[in-house]
Amino acid sequence: MHLDLCDALHRLAEAHADPAGIARLPIPGLTAVRATAASEIQYEIFHPLVALVVQGSKRVTLGDQDIVMHAGDSLVIGADVPTRSRITGASVAQPYLALVIDLDLATLTELTMEMRTTVSGPAAPLHRSLWSEPTEAEVSDAALRLLRLLDRPDSQPVLQGQLLRELHYWLLVGRHGAAIQRLGRPDAHVSRIARAVAVLRAEYTQPLRVGRLAAVSGMSLSSFHGHFRAVTSLSPLQFQKHLRLVEARRLMRTENLSASRAAYEVGYESVPQFTREYGRLFGLPPAKDARASRAQDRAQFPEGDELRLETEPHEFAARDEPAAHPA
Repeated sequence: MHLDLCDALHRLAEAHADPAGIARLPIPGLTAVRATAASEIQYEIFHPLVALVVQGSKRVTLGDQDIVMHAGDSLVIGADVPTRSRITGASVAQPYLALVIDLDLATLTELTMEMRTTVSGPAAPLHRSLWSEPTEAEVSDAALRLLRLLDRPDSQPVLQGQLLRELHYWLLVGRHGAAIQRLGRPDAHVSRIARAVAVLRAEYTQPLRVGRLAAVSGMSLSSFHGHFRAVTSLSPLQFQKHLRLVEARRLMRTENLSASRAAYEVGYESVPQFTREYGRLFGLPPAKDARASRAQDRAQFPEGDELRLETEPHEFAARDEPAAHPA
């Protein structure tokens, strides 16, 4: 089964991946990731997802959690959290391959309600939002059958929904179940904080009003601060800054914006403040970081592929790279 999934991902990535190695598949929420060399460190704030690594290796870090995934492992990111990641095992002969599946909270809620009397096991600790375990056969099998639907487009509208639901079910009852179950409980702190995160993501360029975020979460101000940090590892203000800085970095790298223009685009009023905070997060001043990125692209794509990279947003860098795409 592992070899079949590896072959399917390799074929899809070869056919559909963009210059960054990301193939956004026609099935909503599924992305194939391919890399033929180790990557630089990437920064991102992911939505809840599961990443199945089928070839190669990747390191993902959240706070003091440091996870190295190898072929046959799956990673769950159980909340909107800031990660650093780097593909560590990849080559032309054996590229890094992963399938990333966005977790659908509505499906998890529905399944959790149906399974409330049958699901058991220890609760996942609130302070952990990152888990890695060996991928279970049922999960790999459901993922493979989903990918095979792409060869049968007439069957996709009929079977896609039930196969996605089945995949979520196997994740819920498997090794990652304790981590994922809390996403399916609307009254859980993780779900309530997710409402505030959705507002932050939509309005990160605007002034932050923490009272509004607390109200959206249905919490008092003091309770909201504590639970927000416990779930995301950041304060609301730090979370907003992280969103701004990651987007500013993308704008400079893929759209060639200047540091000052990128700063204003993401909501900063002070370029010096932007420069200080950018350097703290990424280790280099904005302009120097952008130049280093372009130099690396020229070295990796000597015949001009870096030009294509600069014209296409590379969100999985959101997932894989900036992101750590986990996967």
